[in-house]
Formats: sequence, C-alpha cells, structure tokens
Amino acid sequence: MQIDTTGFFEALAAEMNAHPDRYRLYGEADMDPVLVMRRPDGDFRVRLHFAELRCEDITEVDESETPLSDFQLDGDLEAWEGMFGDIRANGSATGLWTINSLALMGDKIVVAGNDPMGTDKFSRFNQTLQEFLDGAARLDRAATAS
Repeated sequence: MQIDTTGFFEALAAEMNAHPDRYRLYGEADMDPVLVMRRPDGDFRVRLHFAELRCEDITEVDESETPLSDFQLDGDLEAWEGMFGDIRANGSATGLWTINSLALMGDKIVVAGNDPMGTDKFSRFNQTLQEFLDGAARLDRAATAS
C-alpha cells in the first residue's frame, strides 16, 4: 500500500466515515492537520479536515498552504512507513509507533504549528487522529477479504 497518496488517505476517510460509532468514544473532532512526508523526489503534503465524527475532506497541498493548517506532523517518508507498518502488523499503532509517541519524541515525526490554539488541537484530538491512522489495518483486512 502506497501511503504517500491522496487515494490512501481518501480510503482512510471512507473507513472512518463508515464507522462513526468507533469515534464517538473520543468525542467530536474539529481539526485541520497537514501531514508532511519528506521524500527525496519532493515532499507529499496532505490536509485532512475533520468535523464532528467524520473526515470531511482530503486535499494534497503545497508548502505555501501548510502554515494555514491547525498543526503539521512532519517526518521522513520512512518514519511514516514505519508507523503504518506497525499498524498493519499489530492492528493499531503500538508503543513508540503511536503518533503521540512519535510527536513527543520528535526525532522521527515532529508536531509544529503557527498558532498555539491550533497546535493544541493535536493534544486534544490525537486519539481520534490515531484511530483514523489505525484504519490502515482495517483497509488491509478488507483488501485481503475481497
């Protein structure tokens, strides 16, 4: 599965939107993060728009649009692949591969933002974001079941 595509994140959004009850426990989320995957051939940036219990929009953005997000999660493609590999292997991110751990350690993926209120949304909604990213394991199961 190629993770540095809008199609991948659209599939994650479809998975989330098909199962709102899975997210109800975490409460409604209102955030617009940009995930940055650094690649030698040019970076991939995708903005996710979360509203209530849904991911409403997935948009590939360029560097000039990145600061308009609530916060950015920025890391090398290899780090993102490591996280999604852990998700696929275990059904969800574990240990140091959770987005919260990765951002807190700050050595593989860094959380950043221009507005403290926007950056705070990472802390408030990171469990919703993690569940969204953990959807990659469910995508794998759906693909192998068909």
